[in-house]
Formats: sequence, structure tokens, C-alpha cells
Amino acid sequence: MSDKISLKDAISIGIGGMVGGGIFAVLGLAVSLSKGGTPVAFLFAGIIALLTAYAYAKLSKTYPESGGTVNFVHQQFGDGIFGGSINNLLWISYIVMLALYASAFGSYAAELIDLTGSKNVDIRLFQSGIIILALIINYLSIKLVGEIESVSVVVKLGILLLFIGIGFYGFSAHPENLHQLNPKNWESPLHLLTGGMVIFVAYEGFELIANSVSDLEHREKNTEKAYFWAVGFVVVLYVLIAIVTVGSLPFQDIAAAKDYVLAKAAEPMLGQIGFTIIAITAMISTFSAINATILGSSRVNYEIATDDELPRYFCHQFWHKPVGLLITAILSIVLVNCFNLESISTAGSAGFLFIFAVVNYIGYKKHKVLASKQIIHFLGLILCSIAYLALMLQQFQNNRIGAIISLCIIILCFIFEYFYKKSQAGKVAS
Repeated sequence: MSDKISLKDAISIGIGGMVGGGIFAVLGLAVSLSKGGTPVAFLFAGIIALLTAYAYAKLSKTYPESGGTVNFVHQQFGDGIFGGSINNLLWISYIVMLALYASAFGSYAAELIDLTGSKNVDIRLFQSGIIILALIINYLSIKLVGEIESVSVVVKLGILLLFIGIGFYGFSAHPENLHQLNPKNWESPLHLLTGGMVIFVAYEGFELIANSVSDLEHREKNTEKAYFWAVGFVVVLYVLIAIVTVGSLPFQDIAAAKDYVLAKAAEPMLGQIGFTIIAITAMISTFSAINATILGSSRVNYEIATDDELPRYFCHQFWHKPVGLLITAILSIVLVNCFNLESISTAGSAGFLFIFAVVNYIGYKKHKVLASKQIIHFLGLILCSIAYLALMLQQFQNNRIGAIISLCIIILCFIFEYFYKKSQAGKVAS
């Protein structure tokens, strides 16, 4: 029996990684920043994701070993301070994503509880509780994590496609709702760009494909197809969801329901039942994303530790699993309870834009080995860098805490790696 995965499986991994908790967490934030131009903001972010997916596809095909991004960074930078810092940033960015998903889960869960008449439920109970539940499942059964993800992908895609279909049907009955999509209601091009970058985290999951390429059937011809079909499908899906959302609710209603806007957007079409269905879908989706991200991030920090870029302590076992599993969960609980949604989203988007700029640079430097087009890597590098700078400038003006957190995470990763490498060199010398 073959252990190979098919092209369809690889595409599903990419789609499942992207359409996890991100779209449920950041859609309202995107509309608050971009207004009627929200579909364009998602398209901007999608173009950067597609360019970066090109670099990932070429690198995955040439270096198919497990490890994905960590492996690509080692191929270019070895085990030096810069490479170690980037890999540590990847792990921290996963922790930020966990906090983002938990924040979304808590918002939708709290709204469902409100429907029952119960008030004043502390959202932090849901945010922390769902991470703890996912941690327990990861400790009890890795197989169950995979089964939850498989069911979740089918459920969330089915519901989201139904949401889009009903939304467009509603437009034919009430075309007046489309006026909010008029370019007159768009924010400035700079705000559209920065709006797209704040919610860039909704696309980052395609990089999970890199971890499965070594097992992909007909790798030479299927690797690029897996990335481009997955990212292309999700770009179209997100743009359509943004169109339906902006065309279904007045901006003031979107602002009031920013943390659970997708469920609110279903209300004009399907009433309270629609709100409930989307809210439950969001909870299933974010829960599966938390499950998968805890597992993936613990494997990342374990691999980084075996490469001596994190203390060897992360290779230790706790309850027959890497101790990084527990540490990742604890740090994400702290993060989600200390900062708001926009700050968490900014930190996640900034981290992945920085990492993706580095991956595009690796593709640019290795284009001959990869047999790829250097200009595409260069364009990806430039756009990721511009997007990162634009995000930092905009957030520093409007969400200074989020911008400072983002910068501190990156700086601390480099400082930690510098001193860790120096301490290890001292041990060798003695």
C-alpha cells in the first residue's frame, strides 16, 4: 500500500491551511480598514501570496525534504544567526496564529451564548478553553487531529460556498445593496494595500504544502499545481466572500459586529438560522485550525531545536510528546488574553510577510538551481518588503501597540539567537 498523497490531497492541505480560522477572524477588520474596497484588499494580499507560492513551489520541488520553510532557510543561510532567527520567528508566528484563531473562536462562541439569553460571559474563558481542549486532543490522539481537520475542510467549504451562492442570489433580489461596493466607498489605494496586509494572515497556510511535498505523487509535475490551485481557489473564495459581506450589511453594522461579521452577514439572507449556522461553522473551523496549528508549530520548534537553533530542552518529552507542544499552547493563551484582535493580526501578518520576503529572496538567489524565473522571485521580494513597510507605517499611526509588538517579536528573535549561538560557541570552546 502506497504512502504517497495525491495532488487532490496536497491541494486540500493548502486550502485547509488557508481557510482555517483566518477568514472568520479578520474579515470584519478588513472591512473596517478598506470599506467598499475590501475585495480589492483581499486581491492585493492574494497576489503577494501567489508570487510567494511560486517561490515555495520551486523550492519544494528542488528540496522536498520535510521541514518546509525551515529547510529552505537552512539551504540558503546554513545554521547561522540569521537562519536561526528566521526559523524562530516562524515558530513565534505560529503562536500568534493560534492566538488569532482562539480570539475568533471566542467571539463567535460568545455571540452564540448571547442568543440563549445568557449575558456577561467572559470571552477569555472560550479563548483559553479552546486552546486547552486542542492541547489535550493533541496529547491524546494525533490521528484524531487529522480526522477533525478532514471533516472541518468539507464542512467549512460547503457552508462558505453556500453563503456565497445565497449572497449573490440576494443581490439579484436587492441590487440596491451593491452601492457599498462602488469605488466611491473605497478607501485610498494605500489603505487598501495596508488593509490587505493586516489580513494577510488569512493566506499564510499554503506554506503547509511544503511539509507534504516529499510524499506527493508525481512530484515533478504536481508540486506547482498543488500550490497554484490551492492559492488561486482561496483568492477567488475570499474575494467573493468579501463582496457578499460588504454588499449585505451597512458599514456601521459591520463595525459593530467586527469580530463575528461573517455570521452577521448571513442574517439578512437567512435570519437567525443563518447567523447560527455561520457561527457554528466558524467555531468548527477555528477549532480545527487551532488543533492543526498546535501540532504543526510543536513539530517546527522540535526541528529547530534539533538543529541547535533553540535550546535542546525543546527536544525533551512531556507525556510522550515534545515539550514544545505545551509551551506553544501556554504562550498562545497568554497572547490572546493580553492583546486585541487587530494587534494579534498585525503581528501575525508582519511575521509572515517578513518570512515570505526571505523565502522570495532565497528563490531569487537560487533561481539557477531551481530553474525558475528570477524576475518573479524579485517581484515577490519587493512586494513583500513594500507591504511589510506599509503595514508597519500604517499600524504605527493607527495601532501603535500592534506595530510595536510586531517589531519587538522580530528583534527579540534575532537577539535571542545571537546570545544563544554565542553561549553554545562558549561551551564548545571550553
